Amino acid sequence: MATAGKVIKCKAAVLWEPNKPLSIEEIEVAPPKANEVRIKIVATGICRSDDHIISGSLTHPLPVILGHEAAGIVESVGDEVTSVKPGDKVIPLFVPQCRKCKVCKHPNGNLCSENNVSLPSGTLQDGTSRFTCRGKPIHHLASTSTFSEYTVADEISVVKIDPSAPLEKVCLIGCGFSTGYGSAVNVAKVTPGSTCVVFGLGGVGLSVIIGCKTAGASRIIGVDINKDKFAKAKEVGATECINPQDYKKPIQDVLVEMTEDGVDFSFEVIGRVDTTTAAFLATNKAYGVCVMVGVPPNGQNISFDPMLLLTGRTWKGAILEDKDGISNHGSRLLMILLCFQETKNLPKRASSGPQVNL
Repeated sequence: MATAGKVIKCKAAVLWEPNKPLSIEEIEVAPPKANEVRIKIVATGICRSDDHIISGSLTHPLPVILGHEAAGIVESVGDEVTSVKPGDKVIPLFVPQCRKCKVCKHPNGNLCSENNVSLPSGTLQDGTSRFTCRGKPIHHLASTSTFSEYTVADEISVVKIDPSAPLEKVCLIGCGFSTGYGSAVNVAKVTPGSTCVVFGLGGVGLSVIIGCKTAGASRIIGVDINKDKFAKAKEVGATECINPQDYKKPIQDVLVEMTEDGVDFSFEVIGRVDTTTAAFLATNKAYGVCVMVGVPPNGQNISFDPMLLLTGRTWKGAILEDKDGISNHGSRLLMILLCFQETKNLPKRASSGPQVNL
């Protein structure tokens, strides 16, 4: 492409300070270095994790270009890049796949040791940034930074997808759909005939419901304080929905009574300490499985009686829990996602609010 090897000027949404609105700025995006890929972002979703950084609930170096759920087209590549070429449709991954570390080689491993999620540096793998604005370097978010017309990512954080894939739909595979669906199918391993509860009915929560339904759960209970979300949750597979504000007793007690001693599988898809605790306590004490999907705030702890685990419960966490499905050109996830979207059962999170052009 004509822009290869050159600095690209484009628009991006920059977070300069916490608790301040994103600022639409003209930025400069440098060419990719070795093992890097420059991508034209076509569609991006907004995730609650981005909002956590804006509010200061999650700590990240500033200023930063947020966004980590997107799809785009490769504009140019740096030296030694072999997996993609200019013109390829791709999805950036906020959890990379180096395929060499202990975690990547483990059959159950998902959080690659090269990740920039656990301790965010705000840079690419070489320790530097490709973004500048007003003469200042701007930090990257987990080698994605998709709130920009162009971004640069490490090759291990980019996966090629089917050339016929509609980018405005498959951008959800970059985070929300893969995280939710994979949490049910790969992490919890929901079983046929089981009872599940999902706390939080946003885009990720709906994807958890789809995963539970696909796995054969017979009862799926949605929990949210916004009743406007109930209709869509039922469309994608929830058998019933409840609002904690309608009850005088704790919601976990309500769920235990509703399900005769607790659910088989519970999912917290909000990112709050109180709802995480409630989701755990809603599981059956002998065999229940609780999965943390929502990103919790920094610096908060959960306290509980260890006997609650000793009786047989399992507590697990999940981050982008179907990256193997994505790395296989996203074929399986793409088929599932498009199937639900074509039947108008799944809201496209990039447009669950209005679609906008930057």
